Amino acid sequence: MRKNNTDVPATPVIQVIERMFALIDVLASREDAISLKEISEKTGLHPSTTHRILNDLAVGRFVDRPEPGSYRLGMRLLELGNLVKGRLNVRDAALGPMRELHKLIQQPVNLSVRQGDEIIYVERAYSERSGMQVVRAIGGRAPLHLTSTGKLFLAADEQPRVRSYATRTGLAGHTRNSITQLPVLERELARARQYGIARDNEELELGVRCMAAGIYDDQGKLVAGLSISAPADRLDDGWLPKLQATANEISGALGYAGATPPSDGTSSAARAA
Repeated sequence: MRKNNTDVPATPVIQVIERMFALIDVLASREDAISLKEISEKTGLHPSTTHRILNDLAVGRFVDRPEPGSYRLGMRLLELGNLVKGRLNVRDAALGPMRELHKLIQQPVNLSVRQGDEIIYVERAYSERSGMQVVRAIGGRAPLHLTSTGKLFLAADEQPRVRSYATRTGLAGHTRNSITQLPVLERELARARQYGIARDNEELELGVRCMAAGIYDDQGKLVAGLSISAPADRLDDGWLPKLQATANEISGALGYAGATPPSDGTSSAARAA
């Protein structure tokens, strides 16, 4: 049998398990209950075989029978799914892909999450060879409007919430490049929404520029940002596809199955940066 790696078969080796997977896939394709006849037709299994396996699945609460002769997915799958979701950790999911991205670009790769009006750095992949001093340690914080990841979170907010943020914080700046005016910030956030990428142009630290892509959970919620930091004269727009691909990989590990974020719009975004 062909295998997709050295350990895991491409298909189940036990026929009844393969048939069980096929039945669950059919049930998952519909929101409503499905008749035994239709399930049998879609899977190509004999009705008696279909009935026997579904009944066994119903005993384990993997399948429900809302009425005789019809079936739908059961609550046990929801319980197990919630257990899996509860064990997923964005840091654990991100660490391996972050290290691979760092190997490719040889610049610091940062994982950040939102906490109130700030982002907090929860993980970093870097080496001394990057030629850049690490300016924000793990556990460090920074204002949302001064960081690439922070702008992603603000871009995910509705306009009234962005304006409330501006009122609360006063959009205080850290460098001469910091965005301190709401109309300028709103234009920046519009670009982030359009391209799925946000930037920090020496707004937090002079001499350091960053670009960030979002990480999403199974509900499509933005839960973290993945960013690349580099000396201002070294940040390369050619890294954008690698950054987005890595963020998408981490999102997939968290259960995100939505559409791919917008094209990075490299040339236009670069002109606008």
